[in-house]
Amino acid sequence: MEEYICNNIDPKKEVRAVHDAMDVLNGKWKISIISSICYYNKRRFSDILNDVNGISNKMLSKELKELEINKLIKRTVLETQPISVQYQLTEYGLTLKTIINDLAAWGIQHRKVIIADMQNKRAIPDLA
Repeated sequence: MEEYICNNIDPKKEVRAVHDAMDVLNGKWKISIISSICYYNKRRFSDILNDVNGISNKMLSKELKELEINKLIKRTVLETQPISVQYQLTEYGLTLKTIINDLAAWGIQHRKVIIADMQNKRAIPDLA
C-alpha cells in the first residue's frame, strides 16, 4: 500500500493537475515572458524582447499569442505612431504571481547554493 504525504488529496489528480498547468506554461520562454509582464505590470513587445534573453521576434510573437489564447495576458494596440502593442496580465493571469514570486525566490536561493558549493570546492585542495 502506498503512503501519501497528505491524506486529503488524490496524488494522481494532483499530478494530472501539474501536467495540465505545465501544458499551458510549457516551453523555454513562457514563464520568462509572464515574469517580465508580471514584474513590470505593462510591457511593450520590444521590452519583453529585451527582458527575455535569447528569444527571437517570431518565437515571442508565437508565445504571446498562446498566452493570450489561454487568457493569461491581454494585448492592447496603442494608438501611437508607429503603432505599438502593450501586454499585461489578465486578472486570471495575475493568479500566477505567487508562483512567479516563489520561482524567483527559489532561483535566488538555488544560485546561492550553487555558488557556495563551487566556492567550497575551490577552497578544498585536491588530494588525488
